[in-house]
Amino acid sequence: LRTHQWCFILFNVLLFHMLLFGADLLEEYFLRSLPLSYTDAKTLEIREKARKLDMDPLKANLSKSYTISSAAACSDQEIFLLVLVCSSPENRTRRNVIRQTWGNVTDTRGYAVLTLFALGKPASVAAQLEIDEESQKHRDIIEGSFIDSPEAQTQKMLMIVEWTVTFCPHARYILKTDEEMFVGIPSLAGYLLSLTQLEDVYTGRVIHQRVPDRAPQSPGFFPIHRYSEEFYPDYCDGRAFVMSQDVVRKVYVAAKEVPVSLPPDIFVGICAKKAGITPIHSSRFSGEKHISYNRCCYKFIFTSSNVKEDELFKDWKETNDGEDCSL
Repeated sequence: LRTHQWCFILFNVLLFHMLLFGADLLEEYFLRSLPLSYTDAKTLEIREKARKLDMDPLKANLSKSYTISSAAACSDQEIFLLVLVCSSPENRTRRNVIRQTWGNVTDTRGYAVLTLFALGKPASVAAQLEIDEESQKHRDIIEGSFIDSPEAQTQKMLMIVEWTVTFCPHARYILKTDEEMFVGIPSLAGYLLSLTQLEDVYTGRVIHQRVPDRAPQSPGFFPIHRYSEEFYPDYCDGRAFVMSQDVVRKVYVAAKEVPVSLPPDIFVGICAKKAGITPIHSSRFSGEKHISYNRCCYKFIFTSSNVKEDELFKDWKETNDGEDCSL
C-alpha cells in the first residue's frame, strides 16, 4: 500500500476508537449529577443512623425472616466483593451454569469474592425440597419467607439489603445482579480497586429523568399521590449495580419511608437520594442491552444482559484464557 493509503487506514482506526470511547466519556460526563448537599436535616439523620446502625440485637429475630440463610458463608471474613444474584426458584440449571462460570471466582487480585443467590419461596412443596437439597450441597442460597413472583422483586431487593447489613457487614462492595447476566468479575474488581471515592459508591448504568407511569390501565401505574415529582431521581438500572457497604446501610435506613410497590431499582434510587447519594454512571454496565460477543470487549465490560446458558460457558472460557488484548 502507498503512504496515503496507510494514512487513510490509520485515520479510520483512530476515528473508530475516538467515536467508541468518546461516546462513553460524553455519556458519563452528561449523566454525572452534581453531588447532593448534606444540609438537609432528614438526609443528615439518615446518614447518622446508618453510621451507628447495630444489627446484632436483631439477628435472632431476622433469622426467622429467611427460609434458608447462608449466613455462615460470610461469617466475619473480609470480603472485597459480595455478589448477590436475584434468581427464580425454578432456575436451578441457570444457577449451576453461573456456579461453573463467572460465579466460580472466589479471588481476584488477592481480594475475596463471594457469590450467593437470592430467592423467594417457590409455589410448590416439591420445588422447595429441591431448593433445600441444592442449598445443602452448595451453601450459597438466601431464601426469603415470601412467595417469589414478579410483584415480589422489591421485597427481594429489601431482603438483600437487610441480609447484607445483618450477616455480611464486612463486605466492602455489593454487586446486585440478575441471573440472565454475564458478569466480568476481574474487570469490575479492577475498576472498584481504582476508585478514589471510598464511600457513597452507587454505580451502574444510570437512568436519567425517567417519567413515572401515570396511566391507570398500565401494569406499571404509579399514582401521583404516592410519588408527586415529575421525574424519578437518577438511579442505576436494576440488572446490575454496585453499592459500597455504607450505601447499603443508608438504603436500609431510608427504605422505611419509601413505598415498596415501586420497581426495585427505582426504589433503591429514591432511598439513595434520601440519603444524599448520587449514582455514578459507567457505560461498562450494559443495562438491558445484550452486548454482541467479542472476546476483548467482554474482558473490558462489566455486564451483558440476556446471555444464554451455552453462550455463557463459551464466553467465560474465552475471556479467561489468559491471553491479553491489544488496542
